[in-house]
Amino acid sequence: MTGALDGITVLDLSRILAGPTCTQLLGDLGATVIKIENPATGGDDTRQWGPPYATDADGNPTDLSAYFLSANRNKFSVALDIATAEGQETIRALAAEADVVIENFKPGGLAKYGLDHESLLGLNPGLVYCSISGFGQTGPNAAKPGYDLMAQGFGGIMSLTGQPEGEPMKVGVGIADVMCGMYATVGILAALRHRDRTGEGQHIDIALVDSQIAWLINEGLNYLVSGEVPARRGNGHPNIVPYQVFGTADGHVIVAVGNDSQFRRFAKFIGRPDLADDPRYATNPARLEHREALVAEVAKELARLTTQAVVTGLEALRVPVGPVNRLDEVFSSDQVAAREMRLSLDHPAIGGAQVPAIGNPLKLSRTPVSYRRPPPVFGQDTEAILSGIGRRDPAKKT
Repeated sequence: MTGALDGITVLDLSRILAGPTCTQLLGDLGATVIKIENPATGGDDTRQWGPPYATDADGNPTDLSAYFLSANRNKFSVALDIATAEGQETIRALAAEADVVIENFKPGGLAKYGLDHESLLGLNPGLVYCSISGFGQTGPNAAKPGYDLMAQGFGGIMSLTGQPEGEPMKVGVGIADVMCGMYATVGILAALRHRDRTGEGQHIDIALVDSQIAWLINEGLNYLVSGEVPARRGNGHPNIVPYQVFGTADGHVIVAVGNDSQFRRFAKFIGRPDLADDPRYATNPARLEHREALVAEVAKELARLTTQAVVTGLEALRVPVGPVNRLDEVFSSDQVAAREMRLSLDHPAIGGAQVPAIGNPLKLSRTPVSYRRPPPVFGQDTEAILSGIGRRDPAKKT
């Protein structure tokens, strides 16, 4: 089977995480992704964001940091300096044959090289050109640099994350970058659909902060509807109670009671059926109003039970419940194995040693994702890609 994006060529001028997340997903779906890396810096910044690093067949560290491995499979690495006239001409030649260009330079940063969207669409009118930046191509903050942490801070998610009396807390991974990459992917696919119907390419302007604000979801609307600024609640849910992590006799457990009938079954399980009969707790709006008192009662009862007893008991009653797994427990689970979310990829460029990978969650019945190439060592495909310029069949672009 061929991937859904077989025949699509992506010229990837991005680095770090948001752009590479997008282009890895496009590569998994079958696109040919040509990653341009600066020889003056040793390539993508994240190659140096270690340890840990993958090792070659002899146990020597490579330039494949775990961070780089997370977002760069199914790509060809080309070492090219776009600050030189030769590099710029090569990028133009590659863009003339590409379907998609993606970049995350500062707004206007590529115009001085003649590699901005207007210049490249002039060469290739059907090109989809995606620009990722911290704050977007317009607005008073457009010139400011953007990193995931700043996006989480500016966009409000840190104000919602952490314990009520603690400091604002970032999410444990670069989620603003990752979600921006996901939105970019959707935009690119939509633009390709338009290109295929009309022959017209277009420019996609997407910002880390915009996408982070977009996924404030219910908390964003809680504020817009009520005018009240939401507070940090630790692991508590703003609109449902009890829906959080609780301590047990030997660890922690997640209880996620989503409706009143589930709460009645839950209350009976913990030996407190009276809670469901109490008018303060009988309905979710009432439970929200009396959150602190109810959580204290529930915490006291769950602390007597083991995590496994709670999980087993509530699962039998169809009350949403689950463990709080460490990553060793995650990746050793039967569920992860069944869903093929833990992978090992052979890497010929480092002596055939294997590198680990996290699987793509998309399960497509007709055009499944594929893992054709492990993340490349720096510049490993330069000669092969550059020697092929001018050989692509233009008919594949429409």
